[in-house]
Amino acid sequence: MKNKTKNIILLIVGIAFLLVTRTMFKEHNLKKTISACIVAEKQTSESFDPVKAKKMCEKRMQKIK
Repeated sequence: MKNKTKNIILLIVGIAFLLVTRTMFKEHNLKKTISACIVAEKQTSESFDPVKAKKMCEKRMQKIK
């Protein structure tokens, strides 16, 4: 009985940890993805405009969500 209780508590704590971690790093991951998209645009575009590239990458990320 004690073993089941420990496993259930460990499972609940693990799920809570994953949810908190996901919300904390969501913004960070989005910024990194947009930065990578901008770098890719810079490498593939002949006439590079950082403002336009950022807006375009943000639109792309919104479509994916």
